[in-house]
Amino acid sequence: MSNTFGTLFTFTSFGESHGKGIGGIVDGCPAGIELDFDFIQSELDRRKPGQSSISSPRKEADQVEFLSGIFDGKTTGTPLAFIIWNSNQRSQDYDQLKDVYRPSHADYTYDKKYGIRDYRGGGRSSARETAARVVAGAIAKLVLAKQGVSIQAFTSQVGPIAMTQTYNQVDLNLIESNAVRCPEPAIAEQMISYIANLKKEGDSTGGIITCVAKGVPAGWGEPVFDKLHGRLAAAMLSINAAHGFDYGKGFDGVAMKGSEANDAFYAKDETIGTLTNYSGGIQGGISNGEDIYFRVLFKPVATIFTKQQTINTAGENVELQAKGRHDPCVLPRAVPIVEAMAALTLVDLFLISQAK
Repeated sequence: MSNTFGTLFTFTSFGESHGKGIGGIVDGCPAGIELDFDFIQSELDRRKPGQSSISSPRKEADQVEFLSGIFDGKTTGTPLAFIIWNSNQRSQDYDQLKDVYRPSHADYTYDKKYGIRDYRGGGRSSARETAARVVAGAIAKLVLAKQGVSIQAFTSQVGPIAMTQTYNQVDLNLIESNAVRCPEPAIAEQMISYIANLKKEGDSTGGIITCVAKGVPAGWGEPVFDKLHGRLAAAMLSINAAHGFDYGKGFDGVAMKGSEANDAFYAKDETIGTLTNYSGGIQGGISNGEDIYFRVLFKPVATIFTKQQTINTAGENVELQAKGRHDPCVLPRAVPIVEAMAALTLVDLFLISQAK
């Protein structure tokens, strides 16, 4: 079951980086949802490699093909199956890794768990699997849009370079205006330059993606062991290279006093809200009607082109200098993945709230 996500709105992914293709099955999607295929493809295009000089040069069409669950452009309520064919593998780039474990990759742990591993790009552990998540997430976004819910993510920090403004101080329409997907143009330029220099050096970096969900009504979430922020954390930490999660004021709130951090309620014209939103739109594991916002920390890309100490499958110390086509920073392409996993989480909790 580790390849299936969700309770009522479920998504199961399949495929490997250098197999024939990757894909998924979405079950539990309400019937009658009009699928905007151009929108779904545009979400995939945001994730695919080869978008800019600071991403992997691998070229994939990433054209999604739906196999079932659709009639006259609308969902039928039956399983939606889809596939994305792989077209630009260069498996020979990984021949050197047949008997070597890459540092900070899943090579060693997969071998120990299964006794076999696909060394071509990591197989199932490859971030290529996330393309299927983006398709499923796009479908979830279409369902949520009918409920007035929108989701936007953006790069808020790359290495030591961080945005100086919060999400409600910038124009989120600028997210797609630059290669790094940062809505603060001057900071975006610095981020791009930083990544480009690291790429030349054969090194990599990590950073932080911030995500905002607007329009979520009060009442979504399932305490005690299935809290909204717990579900979001699990979803985000399932993404390759994700190493941290916080929501609302998060870790930055530890220096605040309770008198400063509490979100005071107000009532006006039959509307209930809070004067501040340090809680990130979630209290007691349930949405409170305010914007839901959170951050996901991504580690530096593990594949770098400088020499590293490692071991081979015989347990011998060896030196590795990686080859192939890799991102020096995953954040720009991870933005739509974060949005997808947020959408899959929220649409599932929406359907659970409707079932009561």
